Amino acid sequence: MTREFQVQGVPVSELARRYDTPLFVYDGSVLRDRFHGLRDRLHPAMEIFYSLKANPNISVCALLHSFGARAEVSSLVELTTARRAGVPPEQVIFLGPGKSRQELAACLDTGIYAIVCESLPEVALVDELARDRGVRAPVALRVNPRFTVKRSGLAMGGKPRQFGIDEEELFARTNLVKQFPDVDLMGVQVYMGTRILDENVVIENTTRILALAERLSAAFHLDLRMVDVGGGLGVAYFDGESDLDAEVLTDGLNPVIEDFTARHPGTRLIMELGRYLTAEAGTYVMSVRYTKTSMGERFAVADGGTHHHMAAVGIGSFVKRNFPMAVLNRLDEPPTEVWNVTGPLCTPGDTIGKKVPLPPVRPGDLIGVHRSGAYGPTASPGLFLSHGYPAEVLVHEGRCHLVRERDSPDDLLARQRLYDPTVDDADVSP
Repeated sequence: MTREFQVQGVPVSELARRYDTPLFVYDGSVLRDRFHGLRDRLHPAMEIFYSLKANPNISVCALLHSFGARAEVSSLVELTTARRAGVPPEQVIFLGPGKSRQELAACLDTGIYAIVCESLPEVALVDELARDRGVRAPVALRVNPRFTVKRSGLAMGGKPRQFGIDEEELFARTNLVKQFPDVDLMGVQVYMGTRILDENVVIENTTRILALAERLSAAFHLDLRMVDVGGGLGVAYFDGESDLDAEVLTDGLNPVIEDFTARHPGTRLIMELGRYLTAEAGTYVMSVRYTKTSMGERFAVADGGTHHHMAAVGIGSFVKRNFPMAVLNRLDEPPTEVWNVTGPLCTPGDTIGKKVPLPPVRPGDLIGVHRSGAYGPTASPGLFLSHGYPAEVLVHEGRCHLVRERDSPDDLLARQRLYDPTVDDADVSP
């Protein structure tokens, strides 16, 4: 009997029949195991905040929160999502280098735990908004440190960046507390990079970030109530990569945390995790529409592609490397051929898998891209060719839940307006 991919006992063919393809499927048990696999080993003083940018689906956020995750958000919609998912304000922080006045006002009006400011002009705007409201704004300063991250998939600090305030600039402004009287400078945040797959790098970065926070606290005479050490914990996608070992990581990290908390028992410690929590839980499922051979190469043309999963293209890499892929409805057949897996877009860039070892592919087969729970729809041009975004399904405790409906033509056209040459918008009240 042909073996097919299942999610908590639900066959992928049943998911495709019920919800159509392409679709993202999230396994709630994997989300739970990823969270608790780290949470149960990590020092209790270090809180885990879920970074919604990785997967802003409200049900994913709500499920992770039910396990104990807090929320790190970077837009007004993400803030609203976290609150509607049940995350209380005191468990929310807001980051981002270009926050709008509306977003900052929402942070103050919602009463979130901390606004992470990434420039001094932003601190000044928060100070103004807080004064208008008669409140003091809880602000953590994002620092761009002198030291750089090692072996990171994407460096976020230690170089000229739009993120954070340079370490040298901060230490030169020891009057910062007096300069912004309606801002409560209560913490420090540093985010060094993403996709880190070396436990020792995470441990070293955390050690250096905590030391930097202590130096800043001493320089500004701050009541250091929060230190956010970023995160950047990676997930292995490609050949030659290995996942982080949670036991090895926490064995090295916990003594560092313990040493810091002994000196600062009232300081809240935060680690931001997005990809690490969600990537493994997701599978992007596509149906093969056509197969063909062109100049000696095999092509499987599917109904899904890079408009839903741009991350799988390998943006930022000099060499295209494939996410793990399989023919989901025939898992027991060995990969005896090499296939290019492409989508429906009118661009050669719509190649989601290049020279992928697969069994013989036939129209109607279901091809899955594994480890797709992070940076799928949220980092993809879903409106290209007006295809829209796919359905998203969460399987939890053996039950299937449609957690995002597929875009329809009416959805995509609902916010457009056919112009009327007889009407000038200036004459119409908004």
